[in-house]
Amino acid sequence: MTKVYFIGAGPGDPELVTVKGRRLIQEADLVLYAGSLVPRELVGCAREDARVEDSAPLSLEETHGLIMETVQGGGTVARVHTGDPGLYGAVREQAELLDAEGVSWAIVPGVTSASAGMAAAGRSFTIPGGTQTLIISRLEGRTPVPEREHLSRLARHGSAMAVYLSAGDPEGVQAAIQEGGCPDETLAVIAYRVGWPEESIVETRLADLARTARENGFTRQTLFLILPGQDSREARSLLYDEDFRHMFRDAKAT
Repeated sequence: MTKVYFIGAGPGDPELVTVKGRRLIQEADLVLYAGSLVPRELVGCAREDARVEDSAPLSLEETHGLIMETVQGGGTVARVHTGDPGLYGAVREQAELLDAEGVSWAIVPGVTSASAGMAAAGRSFTIPGGTQTLIISRLEGRTPVPEREHLSRLARHGSAMAVYLSAGDPEGVQAAIQEGGCPDETLAVIAYRVGWPEESIVETRLADLARTARENGFTRQTLFLILPGQDSREARSLLYDEDFRHMFRDAKAT
């Protein structure tokens, strides 16, 4: 029987958690959430008798201790992370400790901020007849990035990009993507605190990305979305073309 669930809370909007994630939070004996990135309202659905703890000030060992206390008492744990646990998450370290104790666990995916930011902007990463690829990456910081994955190298593909965890150096983001050959006029969407009450979505061009971020004070919890080909007026999906036949619809007779 699964005792610990790592739940993706989404980017901040309490309604962007999955139905399964919300149900598990409601059922858990311990709800342990990352309060620095997950709003308290999101775990407000917990049972009145459940223990609800903010893990932001806790170490890995302290977090594990709380989890094991609940599990050994026969309870279940909802470990609530921001976004999706599979993307820049910290599940691996916690899961290894649980494995060592023989505790079963599972991951419940969540909405990542790239998807939520794109939805808020009313845009799409992929363009019919244009880029069909999304690259998710980040600048190097305290966490290193392999040289082969430097933003300048990734930008050479000309694909859409979502740059996470780099708000502190928008100049570095802009310079790296320009170095990779991305045109200055490329659409860039800056998504700040997506899903929170103070959410701000600003469209600019690559050449103005750093200046725009600085002028708006976007220094944390900010995502940079680089969207080549968005100005194409010819980009239309074949799905609704009257001459396009698929298994559910015949092409228009000519």
